[in-house]
Amino acid sequence: MKEGRIILESQPFRIAIERLAHQLIEQYDDFSNTCIIGIQTSGVQLAERLMERLRELADAAEIPFGKLDITFYRDDFRTRTKPLKAAPTEMDFIVENKRVILVDDVLYSGRTVQAALTALNHYGRAQQIELVTMVDRRFNRSLPIKADYVGLRVDALDKAYVRVEWEAINGADRVLIFDSERG
Repeated sequence: MKEGRIILESQPFRIAIERLAHQLIEQYDDFSNTCIIGIQTSGVQLAERLMERLRELADAAEIPFGKLDITFYRDDFRTRTKPLKAAPTEMDFIVENKRVILVDDVLYSGRTVQAALTALNHYGRAQQIELVTMVDRRFNRSLPIKADYVGLRVDALDKAYVRVEWEAINGADRVLIFDSERG
């Protein structure tokens, strides 16, 4: 595997998560009628970290938390050369009239978020949906989708690949960029 260049190391990474948590607290106050949903698989890592901080900072233990798989809602799932593996959706609540905080690790073309919005329709009609992302690749959007809360904005070439790594999985919290599409 090619070596990626680190563009966000552990300490600034933690600060970005802290900032995102504080922004959510400012916006949502007591989190009444709010739920947090991480997009499987990578968005769940960020969502779990945010939930951990929100519980510590805002006593937000009662916020419904879900994990949403969007595999078969993607507009390209039939064009893949290999079969896709779905991750479990774990949501024991509906989003009807709730304020939804949707979480993903990297916002690139917008297609993952579009698929998540479609999948969420099966859980009701949300009052509001806001997007939290660790990395926003600003100039590569295919769809008119914008993050409401961003940890890091990255301007990268089309062929570049940005990957978020998590301490629990990869041994360190950091963001890397690779020159080719998949690092």
